[in-house]
Amino acid sequence: MNTVDALRRQRYVLLETRKRDGTWVGTPVSLAEAGGKLYFRTYDAAGKSKRLRNFPDCRITPSTLRGRPVGEPVTGTATLLSGADADRARAALAAKHPVLHGWLVPWSHRVKGWATLHYEFRPGRP
Repeated sequence: MNTVDALRRQRYVLLETRKRDGTWVGTPVSLAEAGGKLYFRTYDAAGKSKRLRNFPDCRITPSTLRGRPVGEPVTGTATLLSGADADRARAALAAKHPVLHGWLVPWSHRVKGWATLHYEFRPGRP
């Protein structure tokens, strides 16, 4: 079983991004797969999106909703998506998490005036 297959069933992962000083910061995010690609989302003012702008290298670890790791970390890179790619990520997240990502997250981002950012996680050595 490859990495994407192993993560496909995982609902939540601990996303670890790097700060400028080299330390890692972990944040739980929802994960969805479509067409062999892994997607997650955040908003433009989030710390993780700022860190990903500086360092696209990241690690994801299967976890609980609250971020408690339940598996081994996978190293890779996160790529910011736009256009049709972002629409695919949005649809995949909404299909896997209909209440959270189909309604609640988009509504809360709109209410707060945040731009929603969609990322693709590509496993492998950055």
